Amino acid sequence: MQQVFVFLATGFEEIEAVATIDVLRRAEINTTTVSITGKKKVKGAQGISIEADELFESVNYSDGTMLILPGGMPGSSNLNTFKPLIELIEEYHTSNKYLAAICAAPMILGRMNLLKSKEVICYPGFEKFLNGAIVSKERTIQSGKIITGKGPGAAIEFGLKIVEVLKGKELASTLHKGMIVK
Repeated sequence: MQQVFVFLATGFEEIEAVATIDVLRRAEINTTTVSITGKKKVKGAQGISIEADELFESVNYSDGTMLILPGGMPGSSNLNTFKPLIELIEEYHTSNKYLAAICAAPMILGRMNLLKSKEVICYPGFEKFLNGAIVSKERTIQSGKIITGKGPGAAIEFGLKIVEVLKGKELASTLHKGMIVK
């Protein structure tokens, strides 16, 4: 069974986190929200608080399939400065596991030099942090084991791309139609 982890930091973009989680759970992908703040309740960029399923330090990540980084500011910066998460991302990358980031969060992977020669997308203005990436014009794109999304308006597409990658095009298409996504 696939296990994905969605990381929440103070200032995360609520639409990107919640829409992605919702789509993944509709696809019956085991999705765990993880707070890096030391508290389960995490306040987003728009002032909406979400209660995470787990605290970072209480999770065993060894059997995970994918790490997902919602964007938003200062959420992405807070994720970027949380050293245990950076080490976990490096471990997943080295193990050839999936990484997904949307909006400003691809800058984290760029700063780690994980995007060289990969086609990726991010929120406009964050391209300078992508270090060697090929910036796509798509709203959501997969390049190898990395999936990126442009921003809040692409959050459902981002979630559907993850479903497609983990569970196939047929299920992603069924969800796309059932959710009446344009």
